[in-house]
Amino acid sequence: MAEKVKVLIIGSGPAGYTAAIYAARAGLNPVLYTGGQPGGQLTTTNDVENFPGYPDGINGPQMMMDLQKQAERFGTKINYGMVTSVDFSGYPHKVTVDEKDVVEAETVIIATGASAKYLGIPSEDTFANKGVSACAVCDGYFYRGKEVAVVGAGDSAAEESTYLAKLCTKVHLIVRRDEMRASKIMQSRVLNTPNIEIHWNTETDEILGDDTGVTGVRVINNKTGEKKEISVQGFFLAIGHKPNTDIFKGYIDMDETGYVKVQPGSTRTNVEGVFAVGDAADRVYRQAVTAAGTGCMGALDAEKFLAAKEAELVGDNS
Repeated sequence: MAEKVKVLIIGSGPAGYTAAIYAARAGLNPVLYTGGQPGGQLTTTNDVENFPGYPDGINGPQMMMDLQKQAERFGTKINYGMVTSVDFSGYPHKVTVDEKDVVEAETVIIATGASAKYLGIPSEDTFANKGVSACAVCDGYFYRGKEVAVVGAGDSAAEESTYLAKLCTKVHLIVRRDEMRASKIMQSRVLNTPNIEIHWNTETDEILGDDTGVTGVRVINNKTGEKKEISVQGFFLAIGHKPNTDIFKGYIDMDETGYVKVQPGSTRTNVEGVFAVGDAADRVYRQAVTAAGTGCMGALDAEKFLAAKEAELVGDNS
C-alpha cells in the first residue's frame, strides 16, 4: 500500500532542507527523500564563506547536517532513498522510490539540484577541494593574488574569467576551439580584460599538483599536438551544469537544457501541486542562499495550494 503524504520533497540541498523547515513549521508533516548525494553539491565543498549567518565560514557537509537537524527538529521525516520515477498524470501525484516503494503526495517539491559538468580526467577527483572548483563565485576569494585557469568557451566561462580577473593576478582561459561560444558582449569583456590570457585550440591534458593542492595544468594544442605546462594554483571548470531533472521529463515543462520552468515570481510548475526550487530551476544564480530562498517559496506555495484544495473540498461538501 502506498505511503500517503501531504508534502513530498525530492532532494536534500539548501533548497530541499529549507522547504522542509518551512513546511514542517506549518504543520504539513513533510517527507524528504535525500537522493543519491545527501546534502547535495555543498557536501563537496570544504569552506562556505558566503552564506549569511556564518561569520567565520562553515564546512559544507557540516552546514548540510545543521540544516538537516533543523528540518528534523520541526518534524520533517527524512528518508535515505532515491526517487527513480514519477507519475504526475493524475492526483494525488505518485512517486516511486528505489524502483519499488510508491508514495502518494498531495504536493511535490522538486529540489533535485544540478550537477557541474567535469572533463572526466582522474586529476579532477584527486584535487577536488584542493584547487579544483566548478564555482568561481563560491571559491574565487580563496585565490586572490594568485594565478588560475578556467576551462570553457560559453557565457559561464566568460563570466567566471572576468569575475576571477578582479581577484587574481592572471586568468588562463582554456578554449578548445579557435573561437568562443559566448555572446558577443561577454567575449568583448574577456578580450578587453588585460589579465586574461586565452589559450585557443587548447585542451586540458592533466591537472598538476602535490600535497598542498593544484600547482599547474598541462595543456595540449589540438592543432599541433604541442604540450605545455602552465603554473596555476586554481583550476575552474565552466563547461556547464546539468540539472538533475530527467525523471520528470514528459510531465514537467523544461528548457532545452533541462532546467524546470516555473511561473514568474513563484515556484509553480505546469503541473498542479508540483513546485520546483533551487538549482533544478535556476540556471542563472546557482548559489546556496538563492536555493534556500526558493526552498522557502516552494513550501509557502505548497501550503497555499493545500489550503485552497481544502477550501474546495469544504465547499463541495457543504
